[in-house]
Amino acid sequence: MSLFATMEMQQPPRRYPGRLASTTLFAGRTLHHMGNNGFGIAIEAILSPIVMLLLFVFLFGGAIAGSTQAYIQYLLPGILMLTVIPLTVYSGTTLCSDIAKGVYLRFRTMPFWQPAAILGSIAAEGLRYIAALLAVLATGTALGFRPEGGIAGVVLALLYALLFSYCISWIFALIGNLTKRPETVSGTSMMIMYPLLFASNVLVDTSSMPGWLRSAIDWNPVSIAVNLMRGLLHGTWDAVGLITGIGLPLILAAVFVPLTLYVYRTRDAT
Repeated sequence: MSLFATMEMQQPPRRYPGRLASTTLFAGRTLHHMGNNGFGIAIEAILSPIVMLLLFVFLFGGAIAGSTQAYIQYLLPGILMLTVIPLTVYSGTTLCSDIAKGVYLRFRTMPFWQPAAILGSIAAEGLRYIAALLAVLATGTALGFRPEGGIAGVVLALLYALLFSYCISWIFALIGNLTKRPETVSGTSMMIMYPLLFASNVLVDTSSMPGWLRSAIDWNPVSIAVNLMRGLLHGTWDAVGLITGIGLPLILAAVFVPLTLYVYRTRDAT
């Protein structure tokens, strides 16, 4: 016994993956699952946004703005948000699916930094966001969209759309933590998302609306984000819009990131 005890004491301490390595590992896991569903990713993140853009431009362009060319200049920044925000629901459905299958129970018995299981998964979802944003932007450019803010404005607008989407995704990650079925996550998320998306300035200008309705829509978080997107793409942004647009998703992240991690850490004990 003393020999075995001496040999055990002489063994070097085990090294476990650190925070960055753990997060990268779970991001790779999510990317692997997405790669196995490449056709679904192409439909949801690329084809569907393109079809949506074409429908809105050619169905409503003449009626709302008088021409499709004029309308697409107004519409495209909003469509970028309209296509990328629904994809953030996957952060909740993926998490809920793993929890329902018992996968996360096994993860929590392993010696790694536990928040990495959520952080890595949400980080990898950015691939969907980037695919949707680039697909819409390329299609809009082919239809005649011309960003007056130049390349710098386009890059900043895309980065802001990613920031906003990542912060919003934590809301649905929290819902995924609180529900037991991925279908419930999708249904609940749509009830939250659709009023925010369509009761906004994504499709139409609010200047012709009644005062009370205009005020409500202008304070919609999606409207605030779309205003900054339009300002960045067309070079018309101002300091107030920039601070408000960036501050809003950061506030949401400051609330929902720790809340989601807390619920994830304590849900099995309740």
